[in-house]
Amino acid sequence: MENKNRIRILGFAGSLRKASYNKALLRASVELTPADAELETFDLDGIPPFNQDLEGQPPDKVKEFKARIRSADAILIATPEYNYSIPGVLKNALDWASRPYGDNAFDGKPVAVMGASVGMLGSARAQYHLRQCFIFLNMYAVNQPEVMVPFAADKVDPTGRLTDETAKKRIQELLESLVTWTRKIKG
Repeated sequence: MENKNRIRILGFAGSLRKASYNKALLRASVELTPADAELETFDLDGIPPFNQDLEGQPPDKVKEFKARIRSADAILIATPEYNYSIPGVLKNALDWASRPYGDNAFDGKPVAVMGASVGMLGSARAQYHLRQCFIFLNMYAVNQPEVMVPFAADKVDPTGRLTDETAKKRIQELLESLVTWTRKIKG
């Protein structure tokens, strides 16, 4: 397909850990992206804590993040689960990208969410909390399939590569749904 018809997806993980299981999901996603789409990733490392005093003149890393969001057709978020919710680093990034009021880079974006955790729920509670944020951010979430990868330590090898074929299949289905959903929204 011509490049102008390709769906541009921006993916990021709500983890700063180098060996993050959610970063492993993102790396797998790059390989599993449908032919009519492209997936670029962004690392949240370096985004400082949100400070409303600085929202009118955000740090360069935040400016870059917002520009990358705006240039994307859709968003893919991989979230771990900390204390039954989303990690602070992810919430912080959402706050920066949606501020100041009236300058929400996420406004109207289709979004898909997935997550991995070492527990048996695979980030389910974090994903539901993240979906609550999407309402105020005016994002359009893909509802199916849900991609929750439990016991992630057994599904990612020491090099950070996702090895679980079922998880890969679900990620591929999620990306196909995101591309279809994005095309519907874009009209």
